[in-house]
Amino acid sequence: MRSTFSLVFALLVPAWLGLGSGCNKPPPPTSTTAQSGQQPTVAFYPSSGSPPWPVKVELAKNDADRAKGLMYRRELAPNTGMLFVFEGPEIRRFWMRNTYLPLDMIFLNERKVVVGIEENTVPLDETSRGPDQPAQYVVEVLAGEARRHGLTVGSRAEFLQLEGAP
Repeated sequence: MRSTFSLVFALLVPAWLGLGSGCNKPPPPTSTTAQSGQQPTVAFYPSSGSPPWPVKVELAKNDADRAKGLMYRRELAPNTGMLFVFEGPEIRRFWMRNTYLPLDMIFLNERKVVVGIEENTVPLDETSRGPDQPAQYVVEVLAGEARRHGLTVGSRAEFLQLEGAP
């Protein structure tokens, strides 16, 4: 009986150890984007009663990113854009230097309420644009998108999947 036990032990233990070694594979990536498959999003809630409008955004959180913005882009998918994040609310002015796509610029105050919309901006135009209301955030999207989704001054926004969202 002892030899049968030894034989079973000799055959099963290495097999069991072999199965356990499969558990030592490295874990999958742990970033929020890898786990959820989602990217930063600004969800707009039009005051017109239109359904919420989610916009997947790239972030411009420092001076260099804000200065470049969407310059030199030749394409931008619908319902995508760029979120410009500033330290605090101020009168903001944007222009279209080196920007080839017509855009809508949506200005948000510190409470994420729309305080101005510059619609259908002209590509490559250096006219300074923006509302006479302080804004802390600006979202740029393809021209016509804000109107198509019923966005108006007074609509509100929420930031989703933003690491350390303000």
